[in-house]
Amino acid sequence: MANEKSIQPLNGYFMLFLSLLLIAGGIYMILNTQSPWFSVAIIAGLIGSLGLVLVNPNSSRVLLLFGKYVGTIKKNGLFWVNPLYSKRKISLRASNFDSERLKVNDKLGNPVMISTILVWRVTDTYKAAFDVDDYKNFVRVQTDAAVRKLASMYPYDNFADEGIEEDITLRSSVNEVSEALEKEIQDRLEMAGIEVLEARIGYLAYAQEIANAMLKRQQATAIVAARHKIVEGAVSMVEMALEELNQKEVVDLDEERKAAMVSNLMVVLCSDRDAAPIVNTGTLNH
Repeated sequence: MANEKSIQPLNGYFMLFLSLLLIAGGIYMILNTQSPWFSVAIIAGLIGSLGLVLVNPNSSRVLLLFGKYVGTIKKNGLFWVNPLYSKRKISLRASNFDSERLKVNDKLGNPVMISTILVWRVTDTYKAAFDVDDYKNFVRVQTDAAVRKLASMYPYDNFADEGIEEDITLRSSVNEVSEALEKEIQDRLEMAGIEVLEARIGYLAYAQEIANAMLKRQQATAIVAARHKIVEGAVSMVEMALEELNQKEVVDLDEERKAAMVSNLMVVLCSDRDAAPIVNTGTLNH
């Protein structure tokens, strides 16, 4: 497999001046001598001007001679090459690619919508020009394939209630997923001479058909977790209250009254609404 070869062509400003001189001189001599032979100078000037190549910063020209790779011009400026060379422009600038939202299945089989944002640039013009058919389309197709593979490697989220505990998930492990995505895309684009500067998830959500169900599930999980914390705090407060009453001998409670007190406190502390107090004007037993 051939590699990129940089060449240093001739100065274009000198050849531009020479071409203009031949064209202007040929026209002047034809007008003054009426000799058609000076048209050769005009033709030579026109042919010479076809070899002029303008290369902008962060751009390149791939040169071919009858299908044979000659080299690549990466230095910016005005140059002159063989007029028979065919010249293909390839940009060396960094490019952004925002993929379409794809419906894929995560590791657990849940359908999710995902897209990626890719920053890339060409580093090897020979590979980009000749090892793949269309390197820009190659970037799009291989990026979509890499995203599909990545999504199948990780779950969207953890589900502790089902005993599924993953260290890396698509939703929470942003840095790890981005690194894995960047490596996967780079491996695929290496053959096209393309360097991946950055790759990250641009959009991530459950597919529409399961989005509502998954939202309710997440809400239920959050409510259960909150209730768990509330119960833990309520038990600690009840223990503290009983201990304080016992130490200060405020009231002597038997087991039945302790159970009633614990029940009342737990109802008050764990309820999601404000308690409505009832004043007992009778005995402790009523």
